Amino acid sequence: MNVTIIGAGLAGLTLARVLHVHGIPAVVHEAEASPAARAQGGMLDIHDYNGQLAVEAAGLLDEFRALTLAGRQAFRIAGPDGAVLFDKADDGAGGRPEVQRGELRQMLLDALPPGTVRWGRKVTGVRALGDGRHEVTFADGGAEVTDLLVGADGAWSRVRPLLSDAQPAYTGESFVETYLYDAEERHPAVAALVGGGTLAAGIGDRAINAHRERGTTLHTYVILNRPLDWFAAIDFTDFEQTTARIAAEFEGWAPELTALITASDTQPVLRPIFALPAGHRWDRVPGVTLVGDAAHLAAPDGEGANNAMLDGADLGRALAAHPGDVEAALAAFEAAMFERSAKPTDGAEFLEQMFGPDGPPEHLREMFAAMAE
Repeated sequence: MNVTIIGAGLAGLTLARVLHVHGIPAVVHEAEASPAARAQGGMLDIHDYNGQLAVEAAGLLDEFRALTLAGRQAFRIAGPDGAVLFDKADDGAGGRPEVQRGELRQMLLDALPPGTVRWGRKVTGVRALGDGRHEVTFADGGAEVTDLLVGADGAWSRVRPLLSDAQPAYTGESFVETYLYDAEERHPAVAALVGGGTLAAGIGDRAINAHRERGTTLHTYVILNRPLDWFAAIDFTDFEQTTARIAAEFEGWAPELTALITASDTQPVLRPIFALPAGHRWDRVPGVTLVGDAAHLAAPDGEGANNAMLDGADLGRALAAHPGDVEAALAAFEAAMFERSAKPTDGAEFLEQMFGPDGPPEHLREMFAAMAE
């Protein structure tokens, strides 16, 4: 069986690794020129009920544990005045150890045979040839015919149109990403407020979510529920204009919070949040399927990377369990995936759910307090 995976993110690499464990060769085509072509994002909490199950299926639990960062499961909620409203220390028993996304991805890359991932292979087209076979064409002029095509190519998947007409839609939220380096030394008050793990502060349609990465780096997502036109009026190549405009939405907030915007050591990056329709699914099409964001892109809710990895692991195991019957494997995999992703978080309502008009609602404080017991 000739397996072609499009996309070297967590879903595609987990699939390739699980197939390798079961003696099934695969090739992964990735548009980026190299593993270091761009930053891979910040911290991920890998859950014991999905992401860690995928790591176990990949046979990489020891390697995974070596990457986890002690203390990063700590969680705080602060008010706009910087007062800490809820504080849960990391006791090591949360079942959601934190790792850096880039290091997790590199772990998977290192566990694949040399040559499995082919870099700089941007897909320009896919077409069905019949009998479950497909042709993939690339920007470099190359082409490949495959018995099984897997789209692990994210939100704007080139493989998805073979299965579905669905397109991601803007959720109403956008994140603005910033970093503070050497925070303990250069911004001690900010570092003290963030603490050892994650800090969340918000009111209504705006929030600041910061977490401590390896060392003393603070990585922040400023979350705003605004139309895309609002962001289009900001020149995100102009540091002063960008930080001033975003910080203005938090006027009157504690300086320890707004410094996460204004003192950024990097140019703020706009990340609009898109999602596929809730419960997105398709009819079985021979020889092709989707995993991760290509299949069920949703607003960030802490489950995206975990479910993407579980998709890859489940598909790999299904193919191993149905030797010689790709369609039976794909049918079993898709049925389980559709059920799991039927009710994703509604990103457009995230801030309202997390933070009321006057700060975290009482029921949320009670929930977190119960978790801390």
